[in-house]
Amino acid sequence: MATRTKNVSVEDLQNIVGEGHAREAGAGDAVDGVPPSFVVEPGSTEEIAGLMKLANDRDLAVAPRGGGTTMSLGNPPRALDLILGTTRMNAVVEHVPGDQVVRVQSGIRFGDLQERLAGSDQMLGVDPPEAGEGATVGGIVAANSSGPRRYRYGTVRDLIIGITVVLADGTVAKAGGKVVKNVAGYDLSKLFTGSLGTLGVIAECNFRLHPRPETARTVAVELPDTASAGAASQAILHAQIVPSAVELVWDGETRLLTILIEGIPSGVEAQAEAASHILGGFGEVRELADDEAMPSGPPGAGDDAVAVKISAPPAELTGVLDSTLGASSRLGVTPRITGHAGTGVTYVGLSGGEEEARAGVVEELREIWLRRGGSVVVRQASPAFKERVEAWGPIGTRLDLTRRVKDKFDPRGILNPGRFVGGI
Repeated sequence: MATRTKNVSVEDLQNIVGEGHAREAGAGDAVDGVPPSFVVEPGSTEEIAGLMKLANDRDLAVAPRGGGTTMSLGNPPRALDLILGTTRMNAVVEHVPGDQVVRVQSGIRFGDLQERLAGSDQMLGVDPPEAGEGATVGGIVAANSSGPRRYRYGTVRDLIIGITVVLADGTVAKAGGKVVKNVAGYDLSKLFTGSLGTLGVIAECNFRLHPRPETARTVAVELPDTASAGAASQAILHAQIVPSAVELVWDGETRLLTILIEGIPSGVEAQAEAASHILGGFGEVRELADDEAMPSGPPGAGDDAVAVKISAPPAELTGVLDSTLGASSRLGVTPRITGHAGTGVTYVGLSGGEEEARAGVVEELREIWLRRGGSVVVRQASPAFKERVEAWGPIGTRLDLTRRVKDKFDPRGILNPGRFVGGI
């Protein structure tokens, strides 16, 4: 006899997506320790719509999933019946190289898309850390994930120009267009970017593209102290050069600020020399070889580690470092720090010590940076840790507006219930 939950069976799901594309969930499908009953993988926008209508009618809690690389983001779900996977929806629907735009299904892996675009010497100008782990385009949009090159190209929210979504009741909605200048209608593209699957399921996305740079050079400086990190990054940000990324690594004996310069050979050569000259006043400068990867992305978190993201003004880099190192030292926790120094995003991996100590570091950092206009988000931690320290932290007066938007798009609260800010 087929397993059922809330009067829904595998056969009900297979009637929509076909046999072989719906199954009972396994242990690996749990989200922050909360197990779903079923996993279903639609192959079209119409199938997503059918699934969401069924879920809405039968009050099933649904978690959209792409490559699964950011499923640890957010609070544990209050309820979870159905994982809706998008990886069968992996087509490039339309690519117009002359207009530098592309339309893709949400389940295409980011790396596969970049490989396709490379054939036209174009790229989507984001480099999220999850890309190498099989992240999908829809997942990157839902998490508003970006990487080092956000300094030059912006975030995925800046690059998305159109979207097709399936709302909680199965309604299909579209916004934006296929050209950069088309901004008619309500901007669902921006609204759904970073919504973590709480407003609807992303089915397709349109993006504006950039030419692939002809060449690149990376200049790095060894930093003697936290003050030099802030001063060096500010010197670069206020110089007459245009780096693609300004990255920091502060991990044990490794204390580097790296500057990525991309473009045409002559311009890259001149700007790399200018960057080296500027950085020479702060420490020993060297150029990273082609086979040396520019340090980027959040430090990995082990089974008992905690990963957080600190957002603060770029000019506050020294303060972010000092507060993180100070709190960690006092509480006996080991920090690993990386960050996008050019845009004020710092990632911290906390390991060692007791869970109470790691929680204390996060709470202290949150208190400091909320007061100074920033934020501290727990990106990865055990469910027990998240029960102690809320993942998102307070968002003040924006919470009421966020709740109203959620109620408008998902009145029954079936999409990722509890995972977003304020337990939405």
